[in-house]
Amino acid sequence: MSSTIPAPSGVTRLHVIVGDPIAQVRSPAGVSAAFAVRGHDAILVPVQVAPVDLADFLSVATRLKNLDGVVVTIPHKFACYQACASATARAHFLKTVNLMRRRPDGAWHGDMVDGLGFVGAARAQGIDPGGGRALLVGAGGAGSAIALELVEAGVSELAIHDSLTERRDALIDRLNGLRKAPVRAGTRDPQSFDFVANATPAGMKDGDPLPVDVARLAPSAYCGCVITKPEVSPFIAAARKLGCVTGTGTDMYQQHQSIMVDFLLGTDAA
Repeated sequence: MSSTIPAPSGVTRLHVIVGDPIAQVRSPAGVSAAFAVRGHDAILVPVQVAPVDLADFLSVATRLKNLDGVVVTIPHKFACYQACASATARAHFLKTVNLMRRRPDGAWHGDMVDGLGFVGAARAQGIDPGGGRALLVGAGGAGSAIALELVEAGVSELAIHDSLTERRDALIDRLNGLRKAPVRAGTRDPQSFDFVANATPAGMKDGDPLPVDVARLAPSAYCGCVITKPEVSPFIAAARKLGCVTGTGTDMYQQHQSIMVDFLLGTDAA
């Protein structure tokens, strides 16, 4: 893919990625280049918005006539779902979005594709979670999407660990309602799990604790992480030392970039 991005003009269509913090995101250049490759005069730019200011931001964003889409990152995925007039079935199930596109009537349509990217990154490494035991740390927006995709992929069991037990238990209850795989509360102990996923920010800051007890990891386990900065999180670095196959947040992003662009341009089926 060419990385050449035409200079914006007065007719360039605008998309923003909103989060707090925002310095860690790697989407803007890749998505803008993908727009160009597809012949669309459009760009994606980062916007840092604190949670207290999100409602005001969305109110203004809805009135910007050349703003076509919003990519959503931490910590706004649940709140942005509430701002959508319509959404895909998976977004409705999870009550969270990481993508919003402008509808013809000016309202927002949402989707949540983090799970597709995460599991896609594993499959790109030759790892199919189907039939295996999975441990997920983090039941937030990305974690919820990953949990759903793991259940849809046919894991034999899913254990979820989150310090916010109410959020964890609510997700477990929803997933068990699908009757596709047993889902239960987990711990930081990854022993006997085939697939270990970190969907928390742990590792973005120096001194953060590791999301799991890596000494208990099996070398045969697949370890994935949502963090993109640092590109190799401390958890992934520790897992690699044990010989585990791993997937980084950048791997996840690369897997779902085309899904993201299709959705923002309205060329998907959602």
